[in-house]
Amino acid sequence: MPYYFFVWNDDAIEHLSEHGVSTEDFERIVCDPEEIGVSRSSVRDIAFGYAADGRYLLCAYELLDNDTVLPITAYTVEE
Repeated sequence: MPYYFFVWNDDAIEHLSEHGVSTEDFERIVCDPEEIGVSRSSVRDIAFGYAADGRYLLCAYELLDNDTVLPITAYTVEE
């Protein structure tokens, strides 16, 4: 499992909270995803995984360098 440094800002934290996603769930999913891919609409990296409450989430982010992640958004998706 890779280790990343997450660059959290108020906008990202607020955006995640609007979707009921914690920073802890986001970090866990990005570091240990069930599946990874690239968003067709934004061409950003995405990771899929389960939140602590069992929801299946999509987490979108930018990889700034080999170990630095800028969180963008996260929300519940169908499996």
